Amino acid sequence: MNALRGRLERFLHGIGDGASLFLETLYWCKAAPRNTDKILAHLLEFGNATLPIASLMALFIGGVLALQTGSRLAQFGLEGNIGGIVGLSMVKELGPVMTALLVAGRVGSAIAAEVGAMNVYEEIDALKTLNINPVRYLVMPRLLASVIAVPALAMYVNVIGLLGGAVVSAINPKISVSLRLFRLNFQEVVKFSDVIDSVIKSVVFGMVVALTCCYVGLRTTGGPEEIGRAVTRAVVLSFMLIFVLNYLITRSLM
Repeated sequence: MNALRGRLERFLHGIGDGASLFLETLYWCKAAPRNTDKILAHLLEFGNATLPIASLMALFIGGVLALQTGSRLAQFGLEGNIGGIVGLSMVKELGPVMTALLVAGRVGSAIAAEVGAMNVYEEIDALKTLNINPVRYLVMPRLLASVIAVPALAMYVNVIGLLGGAVVSAINPKISVSLRLFRLNFQEVVKFSDVIDSVIKSVVFGMVVALTCCYVGLRTTGGPEEIGRAVTRAVVLSFMLIFVLNYLITRSLM
């Protein structure tokens, strides 16, 4: 019982600390115009780290979606609906979720390692000595960069995934749906509101990844071995929050 109560207390304490960090980061967003160079640098980091693998991931996810779904639809003569099915799957679910997971694994782990190392080697204490707020200097630029980069990457993933699905639908003899028919069905089924839902999810996921990884990094203590554990904790926690929030956002937008 005591162990369970201790875990519950740590869980609630972590939620409170995370909320406090979020509110403090929002407060320091007022300093964003004076930190555009840091925000742009982190944006480039997001793009360089994720764009190549995001392209490969999206292309083959779209292709597999079309291959699996199209062959089943063709058995009932409904292969003309493949564009809408692939489009909804990519835009509403796979695009934002897979992009957020990729960013958490590639960039979020680097954020947790960098901030955690700074905390372990007392560089954050040095910032405080120089009267530099760590949240303004470390967290706020990464949060804004993530909020901008993740939706942009998600839209890119959606487009590449649709391209992969359209190509597979056209060249696979079991499906044989032309690019024009694929596009027309996509336009008929996928509405602008679905794209907005995708953007909303991506913004929330980007915020969660940046805040979670910074939070874990700022609370990393001990020796160098703790940095590796902090990276693992940050990525796993980001994944869990993405899955939970994906359900909650999907439910609220229905």
